[in-house]
Amino acid sequence: MRANQLRLWFASMAYVLMAALRRLARAHTRLDKATCGTIRLTLLKIGAQVTRSVRRVRVAMAPACPYRDVFALAHARLCR
Repeated sequence: MRANQLRLWFASMAYVLMAALRRLARAHTRLDKATCGTIRLTLLKIGAQVTRSVRRVRVAMAPACPYRDVFALAHARLCR
């Protein structure tokens, strides 16, 4: 029973994240009419180096990443 509850929580958190990305982050970008699968492949499944310190988490993406600007804009909009 606890495993099912945990799975439901994870699915709920994923749904809320995807709904926020669809509503806030993709407006007026190249992903304006993108589906959930496209958003997942372009914004969530990226190769990056994540460094964590005491005060901040830093995400270093490759300069050749084609959706780097969209990712930065989505991050800025979600942080507002």
